[in-house]
Amino acid sequence: MSHSIEHSAATCRSSRHTRVQHLITADESSFAELEALLATLPICSTGRVFVEIPDAEWQADIVVPSRMVLTWLDRSQRSGAPGTGRGCAPGAALSRAVNAWADEMLCAEDDQTRIHLLGGYLGTADIVDHLTGMGIGAQAIHAPEQYGLTTTR
Repeated sequence: MSHSIEHSAATCRSSRHTRVQHLITADESSFAELEALLATLPICSTGRVFVEIPDAEWQADIVVPSRMVLTWLDRSQRSGAPGTGRGCAPGAALSRAVNAWADEMLCAEDDQTRIHLLGGYLGTADIVDHLTGMGIGAQAIHAPEQYGLTTTR
């Protein structure tokens, strides 16, 4: 993607500057990929970053652009499926949080949100199913290639 205007702090302050929303997910296995992706974002980026972790000890110092919200999802503090008495399975907290956020914040028509799903397979698969069910094209969702989730279905 080429930008005709240089992206700088002054550009970001302009009221005419278009800000694209980002939705980014990760888990404890994808911190390196998350940090690499975040480092490429302009300082004026907006959106949400959801990171699922086994417990609070996994919480790290991750820097996000100031207009983005970072949400830590601690599995040890969440329950599994209602009525089961089980703990939260890997991917469950991430998919519940992201799907609820998407229902509220994304519009399938003309939505330009950039979606990067870096978490494990189970949560990522649930999120892709939910987003495509909302009408968001699989080609607009970036997920690990080895999962085979965002190819044309």
